[in-house]
This record gives sequence, C-alpha cells and structure tokens, in this order.
Amino acid sequence: MKKICILGATGSIGEQTLEVIRGQKDDFKLISFSSHKNYEKTIRIIKEFNPKYVAITDHDNFKKVIEYCKENSLEIELLEGVNGLTTISTLDEIEIVVTAVVGMIGLVPTLEAIKAGKDIALANKETLVTGGELVINAAEKYGIKILPVDSEHGAIFQCIQGNEMSNINKILLTASGGPFRGKNKSHLLQVTPKEAISHPKWNMGKKISVDSSTLVNKGLEVIEAHWLFNIEYKNIEVVIHPESIIHSMVEYKDGSVLAQLSNPDMKLPIQYALNYPKRGNLIINQLDLFKVSKLTFEKPDLKTFEGLKLAYDAGISGGIMPTVYNVANEVSVNLFLNNKIKYLEIVDIIKDCLSAFKNEPITSVETILEAETNVKKYIEAKRNLREV
Repeated sequence: MKKICILGATGSIGEQTLEVIRGQKDDFKLISFSSHKNYEKTIRIIKEFNPKYVAITDHDNFKKVIEYCKENSLEIELLEGVNGLTTISTLDEIEIVVTAVVGMIGLVPTLEAIKAGKDIALANKETLVTGGELVINAAEKYGIKILPVDSEHGAIFQCIQGNEMSNINKILLTASGGPFRGKNKSHLLQVTPKEAISHPKWNMGKKISVDSSTLVNKGLEVIEAHWLFNIEYKNIEVVIHPESIIHSMVEYKDGSVLAQLSNPDMKLPIQYALNYPKRGNLIINQLDLFKVSKLTFEKPDLKTFEGLKLAYDAGISGGIMPTVYNVANEVSVNLFLNNKIKYLEIVDIIKDCLSAFKNEPITSVETILEAETNVKKYIEAKRNLREV
C-alpha cells in the first residue's frame, strides 16, 4: 500500500486525487494532507480518510479544526502555518507527495520532500517554473521520480515511455485556447472575472482558469516541459486544440508523432502518476471517437495572447526571469479577480516587470524568494503611485 501526502487537498487537483485514492482503497493510504481556509472540506477529508497529520495554513481554520478534533476525541496531529507543509511532506512513512497547492508556497516543501527521498506527483507549476534547476538537480541527487500530474505533461510522460529521449525532435503541447479563443484585444477590454473563469472544457480553480484564458498557463507549462523533459524551448511548440482530446504529442526524429488521447478528466493523469509504472483501472469516461467526430488544430495568436510569448522569453533568459514572470502573473491575476485591474492589464504588468528587473542566476531558494518579494513590492509601489 502506497502512503500518500497531499499538499492542497481541498483544491480542484487535491479533490480529484482523493477520488483516485477512494477508488483504490487497497492500494493507497492518505497519511497527511494540507488545507487553507476551507473548514468544511477539511473536516470531510478527516472524517473519511482518517489521516495521521493535517497542516492548515489559515489561522481561523486551524482553530476551528482543533476544536472539532477535541470535541470528537480524534488523535490527529495538527500543524499550523507554512512550515507544516514541509513537516507533513517529509514524514518517514510518506512515499509520494502530491503537490497540489497553488503558487510559490509549494516550492520549499517540494524541495524538502525530495531531499527526504519522496517521489513527487507534481501539480504545482510554480515549483518548476521558478526553481526548475534546483528541483531537477535535487531529484537527480536524491534519486527520486518527478511524476507530472498536469494533463499535458502527463500525456508527454506517457508518450516517451520506452523511447530514448535523444530521439525526440520536439514536443507538441496542446492547449484548448480557453474561453476567448479567436477573440481580439478589443473584445477583451471589458472581460469580467466571471467570464475569464468559465473554461469551456476543464473544471479548475479560479486562478488557473484565468491563466488558461490568457494562455499564461500554457506559458508556464512550456517552462515546466523544458525542465521535466530536458527539451530546448525551440523544440517546444504550442498547438491550439479546442476539443481537448489530444492532451499533448511527441514528435520523434523519424517523423513519428505519438499522442495521448482521452476525454478531458484530470483523474487520469493523477491516477497514472500515483500508480506509475503500472496503470490503474478505468476511472474516466471512455473515449468514443465517433462522437468526437473531428479534431482541429490552430496556431496560437501571440499578438492577442502575448502572455505566451513572454513565457518563452522568460524561459530562454533563465535565471530569475521565470520567477519574475510567474510572480507578476500571480499578483496581477489576484488583482483582476478582486476587480482592481482590467483583464488586459494582467499581461501588461507581466511585461512591465520583465523589463524592469535585471536578470541574475539562481544560486539558492533564497534567490527565488527574494525575487518574489521584490516583484510584489514593485507592483504595489507602481499601483500606489498611480492611485496618488
């Protein structure tokens, strides 16, 4: 029985990971998990899965969960704050850590889990986007596996099985195009948060849904793919595929293109990562190609959705620039969701930050965290000046 920790169990990926565990009770045991503000979901997970450890990063939620556990005489070790994420992901009995938290909060506990010899089922984009070199080097040093949970990277991972990496010509990273596919910038001037989070194919959290609509999410995935598969950026091509049936492809030097197809459902890549190198049983609706009927492909519109191009620029530059890109996006998406900025300002802020900051190499986690702090301060200072 594989013993699992989930960082971010109450989010979209976390909940679907629990579904996978629920369907394979004889194969998996949830030992620890983390949550943030969602008290009701936290309690439901505790009641159903009876974990030994829970880390809670929100103080009010932590107090309520402590009270619940006392009232019900539950012997669970509760930890408060960000440090709790590291504690629960490095426990001796944990074998694999599912990193499903959103944002750079996932970087440090992921690195520490790697050092503790835990395999990583990676759903936290920011970990590789900001700390790719540190993470990959640590994974090699400590001999652990990084198993991609994103549907696209999970598809690529399946397509390379049994093949030599040296035979890969390029990766074809598919994207649905989001809710604004085919629209121009004039249409996007008045986009609301509600419209931006209405993804046509996937049920995801608010932040990643906005990222998908701007194609910034695909940009982050390009940087991830570079680190996961050691592929140069010039050999990573984004293909708009609105049906979301092909989840990505790998083109080999002989001209063969291998693709992974399925109905869009995150439980499949999650299950594949948790069971690797074996496959689990059927957990999603089977694909009926006669119902799908046709598959279409388009080039991305890099003028309207400039955030994707900026990701390539940041990735090629390396150093702290992917961190600058990521943090600027995190901050601007949060501002947009809280109606503080317009939709198109998300990418404007990213572009401004990439121009404003001088690049420097990453020598430690502290370099990344310092860059994060500086970008946040820069954006806040510019907003204050604009409001004066």
